[in-house]
Amino acid sequence: MLISQPWRRSAEAVVIPIAAILAALLIFGIFCAIAGANPFGVYGSIYKAAFGSWSAWQNTLIRAAPLMLTALCTALPARLGLVIIGNEGALVMGGLAALVVGLTVNTALPPLLVQVAMALGGIVAGGLWIMLAGALRYYRGVNETISSLLLNYIAIAFMNHLVEGPLRDPNFVTKPSSFELAQANWLGTLPATRVHFGLLYGLVACIIAYLLIQRTTFGFAARTAGGNIRAARIAGLPVGRLTLAICFLAGSCAGLAGMVEIAAVQRRINESIVSNYGYSGILVAFVSRHNPLATVLVAVMLGGILASGGILQRSHGLPDATVLVFQGIVFLCVLFSDSLYGRLSFFQEQTVVQPKGTAVA
Repeated sequence: MLISQPWRRSAEAVVIPIAAILAALLIFGIFCAIAGANPFGVYGSIYKAAFGSWSAWQNTLIRAAPLMLTALCTALPARLGLVIIGNEGALVMGGLAALVVGLTVNTALPPLLVQVAMALGGIVAGGLWIMLAGALRYYRGVNETISSLLLNYIAIAFMNHLVEGPLRDPNFVTKPSSFELAQANWLGTLPATRVHFGLLYGLVACIIAYLLIQRTTFGFAARTAGGNIRAARIAGLPVGRLTLAICFLAGSCAGLAGMVEIAAVQRRINESIVSNYGYSGILVAFVSRHNPLATVLVAVMLGGILASGGILQRSHGLPDATVLVFQGIVFLCVLFSDSLYGRLSFFQEQTVVQPKGTAVA
């Protein structure tokens, strides 16, 4: 008789990702040793730069905020069976829209209203950008992974065109940049910290996304369509509208991340907005298994890794891009670990012979 043992599946969902990260640490340690650095010293420096002090924690949280939002750009469509990797483009378009709104609205308006308008501009721009990839997928059969990836380059090229043309600030001569936001419209920081309010945006967005997917009929319909789209159509679910809605919501999160970067960090837009938060968000989504709540923890972890790039260069003579190598190794290990789900005998339901007349507890 087949005895259901739910703890095995729960253990699988925890053990395999942890094993993938440990494998990535081992491979990265070998890479550091080949590069002439002490792997244990490198790990210690990463921990010190990421979590070793309150100042380090603040640097980590500043980087974690946009990662939470960009991760949702991949995690939400994944529930519908879509692989969207246009996070960077949606972030750029959201930041660009937020800046344009911030520069054009009436300066006499209260700063809070201006910030809300900027956030709405970023949300709409990012949402429409990713919804375009969803529409191409559903109505024309264009692969959403390829189309969303190419949309990244279109967004960056469009941003560069505006920054070097209509939006260029002639007084900013070091590199082409837009006009600066008025200081009153900058996004503030949490009390007694350097961490901006974008962290709260990320936390709230992750909680709302979890409730939407796991606790609403809309989320149930999306998960059903993601599990078997043919069955969903037979059941009468509006797959087209679901696709467009999920893609819009996903892009709106990345667009909000762009607004946060503009209003809290950059204060103007230039090539610095392309800081790979979008691509790192893809890694966060896959490591967290597309769970919005788990995204928070993974984003903090990866934010700490990103914050350690400078100390690896100063203390160990490693290039600043070493953290990107670490990200790539983690991503490959996580992708490989996906092939192990359901294949390891220890985590499979066990067949137990029950004596006749014995009830199963």
